[in-house]
Amino acid sequence: MCQSLLVLPFLLAVVTAGRSPHADLVDKLERSPEGGRYSSNIFEDGRLDLESVIRKYQYPYESHHVVTEDGYILGAVRIPHGRDQNNQPGSKTVVLILHGLLSSCADFVLLGPGQALAYMLAEEGYDVWLLNSRGNFHSRNHTTLDPNRRGDISFWNFSWDEMGRYDIPAYLDYILELTGQEKVHYIGHSQGSTSFLVAMSMRPEYNEKIISFQGLAPAAFFYNNRNPFYLNIAPFERVLESLANQIGIYEVLGRNDVLTPILMQICRDGIATQALCRLLIQYDKSEGVFNTTMFPVFLGHAPSGASIRQITHYGQGIKFGTFSRYHHGHRKNLVTYGRVDPPPTTWT
Repeated sequence: MCQSLLVLPFLLAVVTAGRSPHADLVDKLERSPEGGRYSSNIFEDGRLDLESVIRKYQYPYESHHVVTEDGYILGAVRIPHGRDQNNQPGSKTVVLILHGLLSSCADFVLLGPGQALAYMLAEEGYDVWLLNSRGNFHSRNHTTLDPNRRGDISFWNFSWDEMGRYDIPAYLDYILELTGQEKVHYIGHSQGSTSFLVAMSMRPEYNEKIISFQGLAPAAFFYNNRNPFYLNIAPFERVLESLANQIGIYEVLGRNDVLTPILMQICRDGIATQALCRLLIQYDKSEGVFNTTMFPVFLGHAPSGASIRQITHYGQGIKFGTFSRYHHGHRKNLVTYGRVDPPPTTWT
């Protein structure tokens, strides 16, 4: 009888489990000739939504929503304690983790217990908060604007400038008040580091709330960028954004984006075009950097979407060799900033 009662919650969790953003693509991959190279457990994690994945491995899960000054509703996931160690509720040192461009907080749990950063930190005794930047699957909402309204760019007029000025301060205020802590550790991957640097420069009062900052592949200045893909498209940053907006494209690689199935084809394991996939993801000629065995899991949860302007803003950094606020063009810069060139992020 006791065994049945213990099994019941697990069965209910399986029945009510949600599906990941790209679960349909994972289903397609499993039915393909290449599907036999992966285990059924890999496919299951690729299909499950984030909450179901975390609960599957018996970690505590909390969902939180934070509203920014400019009305964006951000989703955060909290793992307040470990599963095997430090597994009792209570006051713990807080660590915030923010993902990179086109990603989401799922990046930090998908490798599973013993390997995923979020689980490792929880086992070490931290109160782990996984954040999501505005516009991705988990933060695709607003108090007044509709991201799905065709022909309306209003929701998508943001880059990592706004993420730094609004998102990170909103997260810090909410989490510190809820936990009763005075300071936090912060880990940012790529764009997660970019927006953090913007926040600490343009909202300097928040520096007092940070214990330490860990930058994983931090992105700010691009003097040493050697990725040929980004080097070749950066000079056309204004043209690309203008053309995309004219045909009604404001978001890239979101839930219904036509490019995601194409990425599935060129990135799957065992085919020659996977080298091109690695080139787009990271410029590294070494093998074994991208874990191809986990591809179905990654496919289910990524890419997670971004605004065209986020990508354009990085293009400006490569093109002009600056770490500055968004370049709207000289006329709009004059109205927005009071100067023809965008000010550096340290400008207030």
